[in-house]
Amino acid sequence: QVLLLESGGGLVQPGGSLKLSCTASDRTFFTYPMAWFRQAPGREREFVSGINGSATSQVYQTSLNGRFRISRDNAQNTIYLQMNNLKVEDTATYYCAAKTTLGIEAQPDKYNFWGQGTQVTVST
Repeated sequence: QVLLLESGGGLVQPGGSLKLSCTASDRTFFTYPMAWFRQAPGREREFVSGINGSATSQVYQTSLNGRFRISRDNAQNTIYLQMNNLKVEDTATYYCAAKTTLGIEAQPDKYNFWGQGTQVTVST
């Protein structure tokens, strides 16, 4: 069982930045592809970005237009999501997730472990 704990959410004005963190409890964390998803009220959970175990491959939702960057520090069992130029439509609960099979995938049901989420609100 892998426990994932997100942090770093908050309230920010449009155009601002936030950096989310997700720390895993499992020592074999470095083998797992990880991803960030988000879910806004009344909407389905959607893929934001994913990264493979060795951090040699990253995938992003195309609509982000380069505003977000995912990274990981396996020595710290942590992945990050740097979010820049935030927009009101980025408002959502952000979740990190881990899967125990190879490959970054966009479908939530491919991921075995989930954090509890951290709220990001972009508003004036």
